[in-house]
Amino acid sequence: MPIYAIVKTGGKQYRVETGQTLLVEKLAVNEGATVDLEPLLYRGDEDVVTDGARLADVSVKATVIGHERGKKIRVFKFKPKRGYKRTAGHRQSLTRIQIAEVALGGARRSRVTAKPAEGGQAGARSARTSASKAESATKRPAAATDKPAASKSSPAKSAASKSAAESGKPAASKSAAESGKPAAPKRRPRRAAAKPAKPVQDKPDHKSDGDDDGS
Repeated sequence: MPIYAIVKTGGKQYRVETGQTLLVEKLAVNEGATVDLEPLLYRGDEDVVTDGARLADVSVKATVIGHERGKKIRVFKFKPKRGYKRTAGHRQSLTRIQIAEVALGGARRSRVTAKPAEGGQAGARSARTSASKAESATKRPAAATDKPAASKSSPAKSAASKSAAESGKPAASKSAAESGKPAAPKRRPRRAAAKPAKPVQDKPDHKSDGDDDGS
């Protein structure tokens, strides 16, 4: 029975054997380079490997022959009763590879992934917040010193306010002479203008001359 493996690349699964050539989704490598494919299953003369612990020892290597584009397909969009018709074409980018080795126990190249810093994003956020709090704490005293001190109220004003509070009446406001501002003139209320009386007109005498003679 031939030795084969099932590998995954480009979101698809392929059954591969040594010396086989196939087209896969485009790989970001140059021509002639060797790539390691991710095995999902290995079938040998006697062994069948499916678990992840032993699949780490399976090696599936392939050589990139070249990059090409697939067959052109037509994409047609149509919406009824609207007069909408669109036609487009598409050619998928592919990579042709040749399987060089399918073996169990081979040295498989490990994938290097970038590890986040300790604490992850939460640690980075907490560090940023603590730094911003420290900056704000250092800026606050400087802002407090820049502000002028509030003027204290005179003892005469405080005594007047206390007496007003005890009597229950508001403290008298400063006179216009003390404040140095001219007093605003008081406005008199406007009186409603008297309407002119309508002239009385004499009613005409409608008696006829015959009535005068008869009297």
